[in-house]
Amino acid sequence: MPAIPFPKRKVPRSVALEELAILERTYPDAITALDYRNDFELLIAVILSAQCTDARVNMTTPSLFAKYPTPADLGRAKQADVEKIVKSCGFFRMKARNVIACARDLVERFGSEVPREREQLESLAGVGRKTASVVMANAFAQAALAVDTHVFRVAHRLGLTLGKTPRNVEEDLTALVPPEKWGAATHWLILHGRALCKAPTPMCSRCPVNALCPTPAILAKSLTVRARSGDRAPVAPRRTRSVSKGKKR
Repeated sequence: MPAIPFPKRKVPRSVALEELAILERTYPDAITALDYRNDFELLIAVILSAQCTDARVNMTTPSLFAKYPTPADLGRAKQADVEKIVKSCGFFRMKARNVIACARDLVERFGSEVPREREQLESLAGVGRKTASVVMANAFAQAALAVDTHVFRVAHRLGLTLGKTPRNVEEDLTALVPPEKWGAATHWLILHGRALCKAPTPMCSRCPVNALCPTPAILAKSLTVRARSGDRAPVAPRRTRSVSKGKKR
């Protein structure tokens, strides 16, 4: 089925805040799904997670860190050896090159410690704004909101943003969420994207934000057009009349 179009208008701020409040109640204990024991392991795991599932990364990193437990160890590694370990994560040549170079940066420029400041993090090999935000929020409990594919998709479908770039989306979301909840909000949106607001087709009939979200109407219209054209399509989702506050789903 073709991708569902995003809403063309933002929802009112009051609706946006209620949508986010529902997600907060639905995913109250949301944390990163990546397994790690220290800041260095989290940083490398996030680099490996680009265009790869966290589950796959978690299957890969135990072997990687067993062989290269410190930045110094990984920085001295041969690329071919690291490639063999991270191959299942996709783009393995680039990722192997990046994690080795990143480890060297940590040793040579930061005394083998993961820096806390965004500018310093983004100066590391293989680290962009999203990776830096994940590390800042999860390793150091700093105010940072990361926009990955799930966050980008869910924020658009909920009508929280019309942003064309991840940075635009981040700006819209951080204007709605208080700084102390930026890290948590990242995980609300990621978990919702994985559980219900899937690509290409969201599971609107099961969604706790159904009554407020503009996407069910868009999906219903899309399914109606497909049905009239003779395409076989699932039954359009029904809107719930109300949302039960405080209830986990």
